[in-house]
Amino acid sequence: MGGQACILYGAAEFSRDLDLTIGIDDQNLKIIREILDQLQAENIFVPPLIADILKQGHACHFRCHTPETEGLRIDLMNCMRGCDDFEALWNRRAIIHLPEIGDLGVLSLPDLVKAKKTQREKDWPIIRRLIEVDILQFQNQTTENQIHFWFLECRTPLELIRLAEERPDLCRSLSSQRDLLSCALIKDEKALEKKLFEEELAEKAIDRAYWMPLRMELEKWRHEKTSK
Repeated sequence: MGGQACILYGAAEFSRDLDLTIGIDDQNLKIIREILDQLQAENIFVPPLIADILKQGHACHFRCHTPETEGLRIDLMNCMRGCDDFEALWNRRAIIHLPEIGDLGVLSLPDLVKAKKTQREKDWPIIRRLIEVDILQFQNQTTENQIHFWFLECRTPLELIRLAEERPDLCRSLSSQRDLLSCALIKDEKALEKKLFEEELAEKAIDRAYWMPLRMELEKWRHEKTSK
């Protein structure tokens, strides 16, 4: 997940970190801790790698110190705002093959887009690019599910207008789920840009509200740690 997944999908994003979503059964956590030990990875901040912490939505952060991985930061999460639970994400994962490395499990594109809907400014151009790349790659061999996904998540006004021209009935039926599609039907690019901006602001507000109690908890842990 994260920036490395975006690179694998063709929406280039420079990232020094490795973000992973992980299963949190006892056996899996045991294996992950053993791998972190092999990488000489130190827990660089609270909280520790504990199932209950991950279930709450916190991330656990590590810095690697083997010669091959010196300085690499690994962030581990089990659940993300707006996304399904790990088992569902795992069942929908994409498999991407990299030469000399092998097969990698990556968040499905729809799940990656959901995970990227954060309050961070840098994530929104990446969402737009991810979907543009998907449309470019599959526009001549698409599935009905993909077209639904494009209508509901595309953030490029001209692409939405083009899709509406090609599939007006579908666009009209999906406008109840995403009202800005009505602007695509009448080819109102300026109205689309305004609606997309409002949509982004609303998601950022939801993300801030989601993280507020988690950040308060982190501040409490930080204070407790520095007070000892």
